[in-house]
Amino acid sequence: MHPLFHPLFIDYCAYFNGNEDYFECHEVLEEYWKEIAPKEKLHPLVGYVQLATSMYHWRRANFNGATRMMSKAVLNFEQNRESEFFDYIDFKQLLLILKDRLQKMQANEPFLKFALPLKNEQLQSLVQQKISTCTPMDSHFIFNKHMLRDRTEILEARQFKKRSRLN
Repeated sequence: MHPLFHPLFIDYCAYFNGNEDYFECHEVLEEYWKEIAPKEKLHPLVGYVQLATSMYHWRRANFNGATRMMSKAVLNFEQNRESEFFDYIDFKQLLLILKDRLQKMQANEPFLKFALPLKNEQLQSLVQQKISTCTPMDSHFIFNKHMLRDRTEILEARQFKKRSRLN
């Protein structure tokens, strides 16, 4: 299976191009990255995570965070341009869009969404199927998801890790 057909990458594309849930994009792709290359900080999946994080920050008018993350995503993508993780993405178009959005972020312009330029029919079809199952999100929730989500599992994992270090 080509790595772009992995269910978590399909989810990423669907959340990005569908309901624009950039927070969830970050979550699912971080999971995929940890599954296949957890210590590779320059892996292309990290660039995709940075892209989603940038868009989340920009929508919240955090221009500094958005600019910092988008700059890292552009650098990551440029360094990984030959990666199979761009095989079915219109890489030139994606880079043009990212650089345009980076300039807008640097100028503190309002948020402007875009869709990932997918160039493979099978990938587009899988993403569209996933989008059709995504529930619409309340704008307040999607805007503030990092503060409104249930963090019980995360906090318990942190406590467990802290206790393990103390023992």
